[in-house]
Amino acid sequence: QVQLVESGGGLVQAGGSLRLSCAASGRTFSRYTMGWFRQAPGKEREFVAAITGSGSNTYYVDSVKGRFTISRDNAKNTMALQMNSLKPEDTAVYYCAASVRGFVYTSAAYEYWGQGTQVAVSS
Repeated sequence: QVQLVESGGGLVQAGGSLRLSCAASGRTFSRYTMGWFRQAPGKEREFVAAITGSGSNTYYVDSVKGRFTISRDNAKNTMALQMNSLKPEDTAVYYCAASVRGFVYTSAAYEYWGQGTQVAVSS
C-alpha cells in the first residue's frame, strides 16, 4: 500500500513556473515507476511525464517536452515536476501516480494515485 500526496499547485501567469511535489508513504518507493497525469474539465486524463524507479529514464508527452522536468528522490520518497514556460493549455488538475508495472504511458498501469493539485495558467 502506497499513499501519495501532491502539493505545489496554484495560479500562475503564462510563461511562469510551478514546481509540483508528490510525497509517498511506504518502504519500497524505489521499486515504483512514478508518473504525472493531468485532467482538465470535460477532458480525459492525459499522461504528462513518468520516471523509472532508479530515476535514470524519463518520459514526456510531446506537448511538455523542453518545458517540464520530472525527478525523484528515493531517499526522501518524493517526486517532483518542475513546470516552466507554462501555457494556458497546461491548466488542469495534476495527479501523481505509482506503478509496479513498466507501462509508463497508460493510467490503467498505475495502482496508486494522489488526490490531485490544481494548476491554473492565466493568459
